[in-house]
Amino acid sequence: MVALLMFAAVCCAAPVGNAISAYVALKTGRQGDGGIAEGGSADIPPRMLAAYKKAVQQVGTYAPTCQGMRWSILAGIAKVESNHAIGRTITAGGDIRPKIYGVLLNGSGAGGNTTAVPDTDGGTWDGTSQGERAVGPFQFLPSTWVSIGEDGNGDKVADPHNADDAALGAAIYLCKGGRDLTKRSQLKAAIWQYNHSSEYVANVLGWIDQYTAAVKDPELKNVTGKVRTVIQAALSQRGVSYSWGGGNAHGPSYGICCSPSGKSGAHIKGFDCSGLTSYAYAQAGIRLPRTAAAQADTGRRIPAGLGTSALTVGDLVFYAYVPGRDSTIYHVGIYVGSGHMVNAARPGTVVRLDSVNAMSGYAGGARLL
Repeated sequence: MVALLMFAAVCCAAPVGNAISAYVALKTGRQGDGGIAEGGSADIPPRMLAAYKKAVQQVGTYAPTCQGMRWSILAGIAKVESNHAIGRTITAGGDIRPKIYGVLLNGSGAGGNTTAVPDTDGGTWDGTSQGERAVGPFQFLPSTWVSIGEDGNGDKVADPHNADDAALGAAIYLCKGGRDLTKRSQLKAAIWQYNHSSEYVANVLGWIDQYTAAVKDPELKNVTGKVRTVIQAALSQRGVSYSWGGGNAHGPSYGICCSPSGKSGAHIKGFDCSGLTSYAYAQAGIRLPRTAAAQADTGRRIPAGLGTSALTVGDLVFYAYVPGRDSTIYHVGIYVGSGHMVNAARPGTVVRLDSVNAMSGYAGGARLL
C-alpha cells in the first residue's frame, strides 16, 4: 500500500465502493473543484513539473528495461496524492515545506483507516514513532520508501519530502518489473500496484489522459459548419466545474443532489456529462434529451463493434455498464478527433479533454451532424 483515495461516481453512474484513504485528512491548499485550467500543466507549480520531467530522464538508470515513463504519469499520481503540493513552499533544491503528512495509520478510523500499521522508521520520515503515515507529494509509506528511495537532486540524501527525490522514487516504483507504460494494461497495473483500488486507478488515469490531451488543442482547421460550432462550444467550457445534474442548453447551471456516490451538485454551477452535450449541440440548433441514455436514441448509431476509429469529429461517444445494452449507458462525451473527447467526467473534476479510453465500457457513438 502506498496510499488510497476515495473516488466519486461518474455522470449518471451507479454507486462505487468506498476506499480507505491515507490522504483524506491532508489539508494542503487543495483546489475547490480539484480541477485543471486550460493548457495541460497549468495547475502544476513549475518546480513540481520540473521534478516530474527530471525523474523521467533519470529513471532509466534504476529501471533500464522500463519503457514509456512520461511526466504526465507522475503528474497524474501527484495530482491525486497531494494536488502537486500546492500551498507548500518548494525550494530551488526541491525541498517541500511544510512537509506533507497523511493520517496516522493506527486503526482509529480517522481518514478511513481501520488497520494499524506499525512504525518502521522511528519517525525519521513521518515524524512519529506511534505508527506509520504516508509522506511527501507522492504519499509513500516509510516502509515503501526504504526500498525505492533515491537521490534525485544530487544532495546525497534520498528524501521523500523533496520533489526531485519523490518523483524519481515514484517513477522507479511504477517501473517495477520492466513495464512498458505505453501499453494501457501495463499502465493500469502500475497504478494498481501504487494503490489497490479500481476507483483510484480510474481517477489517476483520468488525470494522466487530461495532462496528455490538453498539451495541445484539437486540430479544427478542416472542421466547418455545425460540427465546428458544437466543438467550439464544448471546448469553450473547459475548466468549468463538474456539477451533478448541472448544465442545459443555455449553459452551466446549479445541479441537484445527489449522485449515486452521494455528491451533490446543488451548490456547484457547472455541467454533468449530458448537460455539457446538451449545451454544445444547442449552439448548433439541436436539442438533445437530458440524460446520456436518452441521447443514445438520437441520430445515427455507430456500433461499438466498429471501434473508436469509426468515430468522426462531432459524434457523441457513449459508455455503458453492459456494452450492447443501451439501457445501461451511464456516460457521454463529444468526440474531437485523434482519439480524444471533450468530457465532463465526474464529481470533483472540470470539463476537459480526455482520451476516449478514459471511461470504461465503450458503447459506440451517435452521429447527429
